Amino acid sequence: MVKHVIIWTLKSELTADDKVKIKQGIKDGLEGLKGKIPGLIDIKVVTNGLASSNADLMLDSTFENEDALKNYATHPAHVEVADRDVRPFTEVRSCLDYEI
Repeated sequence: MVKHVIIWTLKSELTADDKVKIKQGIKDGLEGLKGKIPGLIDIKVVTNGLASSNADLMLDSTFENEDALKNYATHPAHVEVADRDVRPFTEVRSCLDYEI
């Protein structure tokens, strides 16, 4: 299996209220992909980091294998969520993929 972890920082010009709404939209959009993309085993978005955090939210997802992760990256349902809910609002993206 393969883990796909992403940590995002939202754009600094967003208000605190905007960030709450945006984080919920990202969570709903990405978690809504479960059962829609072959090879995607689990997906969750963490939006409630502690005050000591220096990022706004994290994606923690699990795939059957590396090919399933590659398919997810280009799958139309994922691309739609990323283009609508994630990319317009994020400033920094860090990713770590690894085998488990």
